[in-house]
Amino acid sequence: MPANTRITAAFPQDFVWGAATSSYQIEGGATPDLRAESVWDAFCRKPGAVNDGHTGAIACDHYGRMAEDVRLMSDLGLEAYRFSVSWPRVLRDGVGTVNTVGLDFYDRLVDALIARGIVPWVTLFHWDYPHALFLRGGWLNRDSAEWFAEYSTRIVERLSDRVKHWITINEPQVFIQLGHADGTHAPGLRLPLREQLIAAHNSLRAHGRSVQAIRAAAKSPVQVGWAPVGHISYPIDDQPANIDAARAATFAIKKQDLWNNAWFADPVCLGAYPQDGLRLYGSQVPKHPAADMDLIHQPIDFYGVNIYSGGAVKAGPDGPTPVPHPPGHARNTFNWAVAPQSLRWGPRFICERYRLPVVITENGMSNLDSPNLDGDVIDPQRIDYTRRYLLALHRAIAEGADVRGYFHWSLLDNFEWAEGYKERFGLVHVDFTSLARTPKSSARWYKSVIESNGESLSGRFGAPSGVPELDDLLASGPPDRYREPSAPTITPSKSS
Repeated sequence: MPANTRITAAFPQDFVWGAATSSYQIEGGATPDLRAESVWDAFCRKPGAVNDGHTGAIACDHYGRMAEDVRLMSDLGLEAYRFSVSWPRVLRDGVGTVNTVGLDFYDRLVDALIARGIVPWVTLFHWDYPHALFLRGGWLNRDSAEWFAEYSTRIVERLSDRVKHWITINEPQVFIQLGHADGTHAPGLRLPLREQLIAAHNSLRAHGRSVQAIRAAAKSPVQVGWAPVGHISYPIDDQPANIDAARAATFAIKKQDLWNNAWFADPVCLGAYPQDGLRLYGSQVPKHPAADMDLIHQPIDFYGVNIYSGGAVKAGPDGPTPVPHPPGHARNTFNWAVAPQSLRWGPRFICERYRLPVVITENGMSNLDSPNLDGDVIDPQRIDYTRRYLLALHRAIAEGADVRGYFHWSLLDNFEWAEGYKERFGLVHVDFTSLARTPKSSARWYKSVIESNGESLSGRFGAPSGVPELDDLLASGPPDRYREPSAPTITPSKSS
């Protein structure tokens, strides 16, 4: 980019601004008459499994307060809302007879969103797997792909006259690794690697069957994608050798676990498991029919990706070399490093490798948010975090990445899985005793970002002036306290 090029933060005119949630984390409505059990209901009953014994039985009571929450979304100026459907709310046994009460809830939600001009984006699976199907083998059972296709069909038949945007599964790396290897998430299994890979393979087959089911049952044209987590490496600087190293590291498989991108994304987008993964996992890789890969490799319309953090690398004599964060590097309360560059380089690398448009389906930070004496919830750290990441995303687009939208995680403070209600990611504060909602300062700030299509990012917390020019911010990257050093010694330099 020429040095004298003037940059504004305006995003493409058709760029989609939204926020995201998931069913188990916010809905509540868990009484037997409203839905059947998921694996998370069972997991929450295990002593010590979830922080302070918290459960999602009530969560934010979005089930009972849906109309209020949609009004909040409208007040925040959201253009789109990504939510997930609870599989056991719609199909009590995971298959078979539809629970009309459950499906009616999502029907009303879609209507409420559309009435306020908010575009619904539906995720079919965000981890609340039906417990009844878990007892039949869950993701270890090859029939799981057909179970998921049946469920997908039921949802699409009901909602696709109004819903155009569909996401099959959310973060398969996480629900397989944490739920089936580490045992720290539902269903709490500690399986050997071979069985982890079987579960992963069947989840990918389920994605493929879901794509087929969506397209077969859709009543109007649809856009279909998925939403894996993004494990992003980014270069320590813009030197070509370091960029190549970061690209290679982003898609490499170096450990016998499932914390990687390519083992999941290559079959979906390229039609084959990556060779380095096949070599590393070796005999633990289960045999599968050749037709499985054809099933997994269904055409999709966009690559959704959830990016929160990342790590710097540089080129080394033996390949990409990680560069540690400097002492005192910024982190969120989940202890994830603040790494805006992951939203510059991650979308670029994904677009290059898979030749698909990218949608940022999750990005956000956990913070220590509570009302002050005046009842306001002031969260400048979240504003600063999101501003840095969005500036980095804008730069990715300016450098050629085809990025179509951004969904902030999350709309509401919610049940944060094994952490219970300890971590707060929301733009809206939720008092988990009274269930009162209070938009945080970040919510008002994000509204100004949406209204300006990103142009307000060039001002301090949305102000139009009094800060460095945006192109200077983009050229220099984050301030030094957020920048990874290229050498062990940290040399002070001018801050942006």
